[in-house]
Amino acid sequence: MGVNFDKAETIEIDGKNLTIDQVYKVATASPGEIKVVINESALFKMQKSREFILELVKKGEPVYGINTGFGALSGKHIEQKDLAKLQINLIRSHCTGVGDPFSRKITRAIMLLRANCLASGFSGINPKIVDLLLSFINYGITPIVPQKGSVGASGDLAPLSHVALALIGEGEVEFEGKQINSKFAIDLIGRQIAVLGPKDGLALINGTAVMAALGAIAVHEAKKLMKIADIVNCLTLDGVMGSRSAYYPGISALKPHLGQLESCENLNRLLDSSNINDSHQDCHKVQDPYSLRCVPQVHGACRQTVIHTEQVVSTELNSVTDNPLVFVDQQQVVSGGNFHGEALALSMDYLAMGLAEICSISERRIEKMMNPTFSDLPAFLTKNSGLNSGLMIAQVTAAALTSENKYLCHPASVDSIPTSTDKEDHVSMGVTAGRKLHEVLFNVKNCLSIEFLCNTQALEFQRPKATSPALEEVYTLIRKHIDPIEDDRVLYNDIANIVKLIDTNEIISAVETKIGELK
Repeated sequence: MGVNFDKAETIEIDGKNLTIDQVYKVATASPGEIKVVINESALFKMQKSREFILELVKKGEPVYGINTGFGALSGKHIEQKDLAKLQINLIRSHCTGVGDPFSRKITRAIMLLRANCLASGFSGINPKIVDLLLSFINYGITPIVPQKGSVGASGDLAPLSHVALALIGEGEVEFEGKQINSKFAIDLIGRQIAVLGPKDGLALINGTAVMAALGAIAVHEAKKLMKIADIVNCLTLDGVMGSRSAYYPGISALKPHLGQLESCENLNRLLDSSNINDSHQDCHKVQDPYSLRCVPQVHGACRQTVIHTEQVVSTELNSVTDNPLVFVDQQQVVSGGNFHGEALALSMDYLAMGLAEICSISERRIEKMMNPTFSDLPAFLTKNSGLNSGLMIAQVTAAALTSENKYLCHPASVDSIPTSTDKEDHVSMGVTAGRKLHEVLFNVKNCLSIEFLCNTQALEFQRPKATSPALEEVYTLIRKHIDPIEDDRVLYNDIANIVKLIDTNEIISAVETKIGELK
């Protein structure tokens, strides 16, 4: 496999310094763009930890996960001659995932986070296995990992087992656009399959890498959507000739939540020098609806959910989350519960609620643009309404997405279901929380896209008055891809094209090139 790493960015992992931005960069990279390697000092720690495990095996004393059964079978002692088979059996028996596989982006993040945890040197794994895991990342080999099967404690056992199965040559992977057997892919890159020894299998699967990967990717995208939400609101405000007086900084200074202060600052910078807003100073409207007037308060509160979740996920990225843990300096192997995903589950449920509120208030602004009683614009933003339905059903789609978020925001973390003959009697449901969070993200992104479709159309009816220079950049960008709506046409492609502009960061870049970085 001829991947050229000459121009690749190198990222060193050591279990302590990985960032959310690095996770996203690796998750979305193509082969040859990034090379992930283990830090030399971390590799030394891993080797010392491995040596300690092998010494314990020679002694023959029972140690959980090394020469015992697993979970409810931890009281079963395993003879030394069967220790390799014990680890292989563990992986095979735990590959019970069902449903659609995780995306390439999520699976790559999962592999990186598992490798970073193992690089901390507290797991006792053979470093060669982690090196093979990094080769999967660097060469673009993506295991097929079903999304369903983890309860978020004892680690993400089922999904991580599918990753481990690929490492031992028995799983399925996506490689160079095809789904093939993992051993074939490993052969193609000139490597050997992983040979499991004492504790290796358990070290690969007993951790929170799936939950943390879902959280890290979601936080990265949610931070961008908070900026997008402020931008799209300001375009809508000018589209309906709303007032910016509620964004007076003195108001937010009297309620100084960090998120509110950040959003308020963005809104004022975005609207600076808007001709439309200046023309509104002496109009008959005294107060706008809450969906326009209370944006600093609502968007600000939603930002707080991102701030909290970012703190939790950042800590988890550089945590040791498997069991048991190897403390070489103390000459101990100790069982504990760092595999439990409660912190992640709670924070991802919280973030889902914050994102859902961004969607909810956006849908209300869309409705205001549809309604001529409030907007003083043509009904559904179309000429010849009746003959044309305009953006009527685009608003219905936004309503459907908003409503779906309501049941998706039922917290997974308040549920628990006992497993393993009630030994594992409290679980986090963190993967469920993460999967729901990504569904909410999808809905929010599409709802904001619909709002852009509507407010750029609303601006057509305000011409020749112009919005602010920053917002005119956004209008111009969207118009490069989407024509004004003169007569009814198919709109789903327009919505999808704006989502692409959000995903590629082009909308934020258009603004920040003009006025500098937003909060």
